[in-house]
Amino acid sequence: MTMQELLLEAVEQRALRRLDVQFAMMVASNEEPAVMFAAAMLSKDAGDGHVCLPLTRLRLDEKTPPALRACFTVLGERVDWHAELQRAAAVSGGDRPTPLILWAERLYLNRMWRNELAIARFFNEANQPLPYDPQQLNQTLDALFGPAEGVNWQKVAAAVALTRRIAVISGGPGTGKTTTVAKLLAALIQMAGEQKCRIRLAAPTGKAAARLTESLGGALQKLSLTEQQRKQFPSEASTLHRLLGAQPGSQRLRYHAGNPLHLDVLVVDEASMIDLTMMSRLIEALPPHARVIFLGDRDQLASVEAGAVLGDICTCASAGYTAERARELARLTGCPLEGNDDPAAGVLRDSLCLLQKSYRFGSDSGIGKLAAAVNCGDRSAIRQVFDGTYGDIAKKVLQTGEEYLAMLEDALAGYERYLAALKKQDAPEAVIASFSEFQLLCALREGPFGVAGLNERFEQALAQKRKISRSPHTRWYEGRPVMISRNDSALGLFNGDIGIALDRGDGLRVWFQLPDGSVKSVQPSRLPDHETAWAMTVHKSQGSEFDHAALILPSQMSPVVTRELVYTAITRARRRLSLYADDKVLTQAVTTRTERRSGLSEIFAQ
Repeated sequence: MTMQELLLEAVEQRALRRLDVQFAMMVASNEEPAVMFAAAMLSKDAGDGHVCLPLTRLRLDEKTPPALRACFTVLGERVDWHAELQRAAAVSGGDRPTPLILWAERLYLNRMWRNELAIARFFNEANQPLPYDPQQLNQTLDALFGPAEGVNWQKVAAAVALTRRIAVISGGPGTGKTTTVAKLLAALIQMAGEQKCRIRLAAPTGKAAARLTESLGGALQKLSLTEQQRKQFPSEASTLHRLLGAQPGSQRLRYHAGNPLHLDVLVVDEASMIDLTMMSRLIEALPPHARVIFLGDRDQLASVEAGAVLGDICTCASAGYTAERARELARLTGCPLEGNDDPAAGVLRDSLCLLQKSYRFGSDSGIGKLAAAVNCGDRSAIRQVFDGTYGDIAKKVLQTGEEYLAMLEDALAGYERYLAALKKQDAPEAVIASFSEFQLLCALREGPFGVAGLNERFEQALAQKRKISRSPHTRWYEGRPVMISRNDSALGLFNGDIGIALDRGDGLRVWFQLPDGSVKSVQPSRLPDHETAWAMTVHKSQGSEFDHAALILPSQMSPVVTRELVYTAITRARRRLSLYADDKVLTQAVTTRTERRSGLSEIFAQ
């Protein structure tokens, strides 16, 4: 059989997508079986969120799916992949426009290679130390953060950001990322004096932008600033798409290298959600003088699209600061910091700071203990957390139909305040706020444990108890929560935005809360792609927090159920977490890491 026939057979066995084979056939012929196979595998990996394909993965081993093993009979036992790819017309080293790029023993799609190269250059080359007055900066930091007692990581993070053009601040929930940013922005404004400082705030989703607006606004109220200084703070955050001027029905953006953004400082929250392409577009649109501060939790799920840029950047952080940088930060903050000059760690580490103290979860918090145990993959500690000591977490199983029905009853109780607000015809703002108090979270999209199945079953339960009034002729009913799944810049709605269907006298309309706290309504027929949101995937919940979150794991292990997914779900809960999971599935999940292959971490370490 030819390579093309074998790859098509792999599609029938679901080892590859038809798209993967079509791409492989476009770039190579049957006379180039190695190139065709490599192209198909690269396309498959790109679909799985990987940025590149290391050539070491193009070999037959025990992990090779049975459907692909036959391909190696055509290729032979030993293939010189480097030589085979270098000979191909569709492959280059980046010196000419080809669909595939071979770079440092990694195979890339051309677009992915260009994006990764742009990001690597930005963080490694554009990230220059900025001039400052040491005495002024030291006094400003002391005034905002107080004298150091031990290592105040928030103060260190501010010093990092105030002395470099690019800074990355990572920390788990409650470590004070927005408090830190509020104070460092105040420092920038105070130190700028009469010179105006144009600051913009952004986040990947509307929900995350609204949260950043709210939390930064709250932190600002606690700072001692003049009225003139307060006016320089931005009043609201926007989505990245809105910031860059996404054009309706087009991939084009209003702001790019030829028309950069009008700003001096950019703060980007929830950076773990930014994929490779969006990060590339964002840095391309920055003016050369602009400072940029990325906030996020490196341990959360990576973006749905290809890449895990924040995670790749933060691999440098474990090495600590260089000795010279540690001395500089110690002088500015008064914090006792020790550095090292490990040449293998790379210089990017001097622009990072990991916030290490959680102010939200105290020693009596089961949510905090569970998040820490999952993050470490500590199965023994996870079991201990559920010994009944903590009242803010509960774990149940879903092995029988009765247990599934009990879970639906629990969810009805979770949404009780929201359903009461609907019944009382509360104002749209109040209804939207009450909906965000509880949320069902799923690992999967399909099946009874996935978003589609759970939303349908929950709607049936609501209808049976007459909590909603559904018509067989339409999906719409008063109280239906929906999540936008496709950006529509003309309407000002973006992927991840939550809306509630309400009739306030002029027919059923879907109400959304904007980042500035106001609400607007849209006719259901005008909405871009959307889905019911009683239950949502953990991926879609990023950038959101709920008073009570309930995580539903499937009864059988799935490749998408990983440590990062469970950790992300746990940290969506502020006050209470319900976990519905089989012990075996949970154990496998916390020992399975999400892998996103790219060249960034290797480049940053140089």
